[in-house]
Amino acid sequence: MSRGDARGGGAKRGPGAARGDGATGEDRAARGPGAARGDGRGTAPKRRRPRRLIGGLRVRLVVAFVVVALISAVTATALAYRDARTAVLQRTQQAAVHDLRDQVTAVAADFEIPPDQRSLSRFTAQVAEGLVSDSRVVIARYQDLVAVSDSRVDPDARISPELRTAVHIGDEARFQRVMWRGEPYLVVGMPVRYADGDRETSGLEVYALTDLRAERDDIAALLDSAREGTIPVVVLAAALALLAAGTVLRPVRKLGRATRELAAGDLGSRVAATGHDELAELARTFNETADALQASDAELREQEAKARRFVADVSHELRTPLAAMTMVATVLEEDAAQLPPDAAHAARTVGAETARLARLVDDLMEISRFDAKAVRLNAAETDLADTVRASLALRGWTDRVETRLPEGVRAVVDRRRIDVIVANLVGNALRHGAPPVTVTLGTAPSADGSGTEWVTLAVADHGPGLPPGARERVFDRFYKADAARTRGAADDSGQGSGLGTAIALENARLHGGTIEVADLADGNGGGAGGDGGERAAHEPRGGAVFTLRLPLRRTGEDTK
Repeated sequence: MSRGDARGGGAKRGPGAARGDGATGEDRAARGPGAARGDGRGTAPKRRRPRRLIGGLRVRLVVAFVVVALISAVTATALAYRDARTAVLQRTQQAAVHDLRDQVTAVAADFEIPPDQRSLSRFTAQVAEGLVSDSRVVIARYQDLVAVSDSRVDPDARISPELRTAVHIGDEARFQRVMWRGEPYLVVGMPVRYADGDRETSGLEVYALTDLRAERDDIAALLDSAREGTIPVVVLAAALALLAAGTVLRPVRKLGRATRELAAGDLGSRVAATGHDELAELARTFNETADALQASDAELREQEAKARRFVADVSHELRTPLAAMTMVATVLEEDAAQLPPDAAHAARTVGAETARLARLVDDLMEISRFDAKAVRLNAAETDLADTVRASLALRGWTDRVETRLPEGVRAVVDRRRIDVIVANLVGNALRHGAPPVTVTLGTAPSADGSGTEWVTLAVADHGPGLPPGARERVFDRFYKADAARTRGAADDSGQGSGLGTAIALENARLHGGTIEVADLADGNGGGAGGDGGERAAHEPRGGAVFTLRLPLRRTGEDTK
């Protein structure tokens, strides 16, 4: 028997050297340019980083749920794909190694070394016929001889030089996954050794080519199924997110609505607190805060009402003794010429202070009526120029005030309250300003373009003007800026109590108007119509200007 005949047992060891379990069947051969990865590890699909969305809490919750579900689904899909791919390829690789080993062992027992081309071709045909898969092609090499079980296959096209080198110098089976013309193949190679004691290589190398397209299609189908399963998972996550968002946001919306109502002045707004979670605790805290705020507001309102009642009661109680004191003071002033000088001065001083106290009480009574919402307008169509002239004449100011009162300016107003406004504004200008004091009447369109026409009455003086910060407080009750303004002689204008401008503003608001204050240096001039602009152009700058603005209503128009 030739050494080839004695090699039958060696043929068994040949494949056995590959340790038929495929454990050493990694791609230890260097991969060629077309070689596929041989470690059996799948590569997870590359995930795009989700874009950051900016929106409401509902949007953020839904996006968070969907992103978490998507990441989980993709991760699970990638892991399942990797494990399935590895399992399928390892099973195929192990089957190919065992199949080739068993068949080579059976055929090599009767194979003679060295072979010729004919015997080598017969050997490859016998090995290929015994393989389980019909799609496998067997290639045998012995030195310069090459035999292929399928003549259509190029023996050098799918076996890389690296794998050939690894099989030639090694004593174990090697395998490598390669791509050829876009299709995957598994190439298994093993050397055949003699069965005698030296176990030398016989020089015969056997390769088996296995088509992996079926395995590729199975893995692709598995991946497609996993991808299709991701869509229901994401939809379910979005539905759960919407449900969770509704559960979370419903009490938040109620709390927001209650907060807006509280900010709008509804101190009785509350939120139903149910459960024991953080939102319920937040609702209870809000209710406690609203309770405390409502109690504080009620206490402040009660104290304010008591203070107003006290002022009204004191003012009312003072009217009777003041009436008696006024009569006594009047008698003393009438007889002052017959009294000694010191007594005459004292009599006049008592009379003046009694009159001042009476005016203060009247002002307090008027303010208390405004606070109690007990004032009413007795409005009628009035010639405003005549009203202003009558007010100045009543107080003896006609010669001390320059007027620009065009005729024909008529409006529906309360004549008595317009008289109070004129008296307060002109009295302030005479007391605290410097001559000339001017009163300018005019009309002007609305600044907001609504088409409403306004009546303007500007009272200007040429004193030092208002001190810094006084504009914001000039209409406050009992506020006086005397320290920074020229003090004129005392008069009977009804001023000096610190309530004049406050009462004037309340009367203006009662008519639906307002009073604005500025310095002449701001370029406001007379503040009404076009006359003020001309006046500001040729008269010295300085002083303050108070401008009364009332909506121009005539008979037949709605008034409150």
